[in-house]
Amino acid sequence: MGLSIYLNGRWIDRREDAVVPLHDHGFLYGDGIFEGIRGYAGRVFRLDDHLRRLYDSARGIHLEIPISSDEMKKLVVESCRRTGDADLYVRLIVSRGSGDLGIDPRKCTGGPGIYIIAGAIQLYPPEKYQQGLKVVTVPTRRNRPDALPAQIKSLNYLNNILGKMEANRLGADEGLMLNAEGYLTEATADNVFAVRDGILSTPSPHFGLLNGITRQVVLELATNMDIPVREVGMVVQDLVCADEVFLTGTGAELIPVVDLDGAPVADGRPGPVFARLLEAFRATTRSEGEPYMDTVGEIQGT
Repeated sequence: MGLSIYLNGRWIDRREDAVVPLHDHGFLYGDGIFEGIRGYAGRVFRLDDHLRRLYDSARGIHLEIPISSDEMKKLVVESCRRTGDADLYVRLIVSRGSGDLGIDPRKCTGGPGIYIIAGAIQLYPPEKYQQGLKVVTVPTRRNRPDALPAQIKSLNYLNNILGKMEANRLGADEGLMLNAEGYLTEATADNVFAVRDGILSTPSPHFGLLNGITRQVVLELATNMDIPVREVGMVVQDLVCADEVFLTGTGAELIPVVDLDGAPVADGRPGPVFARLLEAFRATTRSEGEPYMDTVGEIQGT
């Protein structure tokens, strides 16, 4: 797998040469935003949706991105093209930029920093997609929306990291996070779905979770496949009693949950609704998107 890095106007091919300024407030304080994006079969999947969310996140923290969405799209496509890979992951980051050691964003006078990393990713080994994940409910609660809105995909992921550390200590693959009222929000890096009596349910975003792009795709696919869908308030008991549970995310795609808090989900095996949606998702990712290859293995512009 190749690697391509865009560093504030420069293209870099070696990881060792990618240096972020020490006083960048994205590094010092998590003051910035990001998107994780996938490329499949030479196409960037749902790039417009990701960029819309990026610019929405920027508005949420009063960060003016110095280039247009169309210009950003060209940079992302070019970063993918430079890897030479048909399947890849892109991390697009916009930070507040360099300032001083205080938190005042007005001191970041040089303008935002734009960084793009394109390369490989594997969150879970392939066998987990057949065998399923072990998931636990973690003690750390999700940030309150009136403190840090979940729809702002910020660089400050410490809340999620604390939840992930708790899941690790409990020997689980992932951790489920509740909000302050005890409602289910999401896993530490993925959205949550459950199936009961043929109905697909997922927590509504207003309970304090990120409305993931993969989540949106799954809801679209389910609707097109005549699978009833509900976006509702959910508690852990809804998962305990579910026929199927699975997670979704850009990195994880769709992955089943077979063990919840030490007990099997239904019969402890991935379910048929999950299998149908995974097949449909994989077909969709390989048939639509912004091209950066003319055909698989043939890079545009070479």
